[in-house]
Amino acid sequence: MSARKVPEPAAPESSDDGIEQGKRLIRVADDKGLSLAQKIANHFYLLSWKTPIHGRKLRGKYPLKLLAVPDDELPGDTRAGQAIRAGYFLFRGKKQIIDTLDFARLDLDPAFADYLHSFRWLRDLASVASREQAAPIAENVMRKWLAVHAETPSEQAWRADNAGWRLFFWTAHAPLILSSSDLVYRSLVLNCIARTARHLDRIADKAPMGLPRIVGWSAIVAASMLMPGGAARKLFGEAGLKRAIDSGFYPDGGIVSRSPLAQVEAVMALSMLRAVYDVRRETAPGFLYDGLNRIVPALLGLTHGDGGLGNWQGAGAIDPAIVNAVIAASRVRARPLRQARDWGYQRIAAGASVVQIDAAPPPVARLADAGCASTGAIEISDGPHRLIVNCGGAGLEGAWIPRDLAQGLRTTAAHSTLVLDDCNSTALMPDGTLGRGVTEVELNRQELDNGSRVDLSHDGYVRRIGYVHRRLLLVSGDGKEIRGEDMLTPAQRRRKPAKLPAVLRFHLAPGVEPTLTADNQGALLRIDMGALWQFRTGTGILTVEDSLWVDGDGRPHPTKQMVVTSEALPGGSSIGWLFKRVG
Repeated sequence: MSARKVPEPAAPESSDDGIEQGKRLIRVADDKGLSLAQKIANHFYLLSWKTPIHGRKLRGKYPLKLLAVPDDELPGDTRAGQAIRAGYFLFRGKKQIIDTLDFARLDLDPAFADYLHSFRWLRDLASVASREQAAPIAENVMRKWLAVHAETPSEQAWRADNAGWRLFFWTAHAPLILSSSDLVYRSLVLNCIARTARHLDRIADKAPMGLPRIVGWSAIVAASMLMPGGAARKLFGEAGLKRAIDSGFYPDGGIVSRSPLAQVEAVMALSMLRAVYDVRRETAPGFLYDGLNRIVPALLGLTHGDGGLGNWQGAGAIDPAIVNAVIAASRVRARPLRQARDWGYQRIAAGASVVQIDAAPPPVARLADAGCASTGAIEISDGPHRLIVNCGGAGLEGAWIPRDLAQGLRTTAAHSTLVLDDCNSTALMPDGTLGRGVTEVELNRQELDNGSRVDLSHDGYVRRIGYVHRRLLLVSGDGKEIRGEDMLTPAQRRRKPAKLPAVLRFHLAPGVEPTLTADNQGALLRIDMGALWQFRTGTGILTVEDSLWVDGDGRPHPTKQMVVTSEALPGGSSIGWLFKRVG
């Protein structure tokens, strides 16, 4: 596992509501991503896919038919499906005309290319068209893909996660790609399904830990039940999938990349596999149900009052309808997990208020493409209305979020927390990986008679600047008062740090209108069609600046942020603040 939690010497209490009270020390090993030697080895491994040896391993009998067609219970994107019917693919604002689509020269963003290679678009097309309308379109694209990729595996097209998703979508939407009377074409499709399964047999365990490995092994198990003669593969696949689940999720059910996007995808993959067991009328292994029963509550722990997800670790605010559909497909009924100690998120639900806290180091570099320097950040919602948010969206590059903006959305300043000396709490390297910064977070959570108390500190600024950042949060029992204090203290055994600028940022959700008070130490926050909140700070100067917030489609929305400007002093300093619901 990439991270571990080490309890303090005093044994913590465990309460009936699942909250572990007392101190916990969260550590993550320094991780600078893959070494040069690892990158070179990986490059040669990918080149080996194109060798005759690998090609021979993919040969074998191909099925004359599929044994069943599992249900795809998740709805597609209606806009994307309508675009396909109109003759082009639409992905995060970018278009690709189908008639000019050339899989040999696919000049698209990586995420857009993944959308095409995974055949996820079949779900979108099926959501807006009948089989008679959709099959000719799907077959046209299928022929284009097979002409380039059927025989020789290439890195992006045959990567474990893309190959796994493709197998799921090919089988779930088989009527769209196997309706042709052309027997040569049908045989080629069925043969490619079999080749994909054999390819995954050999590469799934080498896929990155977490979502890619889980998708790859899930598809192997699905193939074993949807093609004849799969008994041996099923035993092999179930054993591999159990290993992938055990290594890919923390004990509390959170995925190792700490990404809500990856968590949603993992629930979806395991739910699609469960649908394969259902259609074959077989009982799924206990570890699959156990896995879903752990990861669904963790996912729900990041839902706000509107049912959508918070903007954490590169995710946008995933729409409540998508979250509800994924949960429904999982068949798991559970309450949100209030304390994901290993995954690193804390949830406080009081009255109509929900407070979410990032209480862990960022994910290790090799497990997250859009990891964020967000340790200590918070989000707050009041019923169906969001109040305080993070910008989010770093993992949703597209027409609306270019690469430079995506990198900016990973910074500490793009989150609702304190920024010291205009530095990130964890460094962002020029190549996009995470560098040095937070390696330890000390967490102390207590449930009191009059509310909840969370006290956390991190060492992200210690090595570079010499300060420890500590954030104390107190949420009243009725959720109408949320008090906080951000403290900067000199680190022990360090030279005395210098006086430096400290800026506390609270990004406001769209529809929240701030009005500053005359003394520049407070603001009234009017939520459109919602309640009135008051914000006060006891230190520094409060100003309002422009900000943005990214929705689940990767579309940024203009909004505002409250900025408290203060100083870090060599003897220590603090900024106290209060959110109070006043109407």
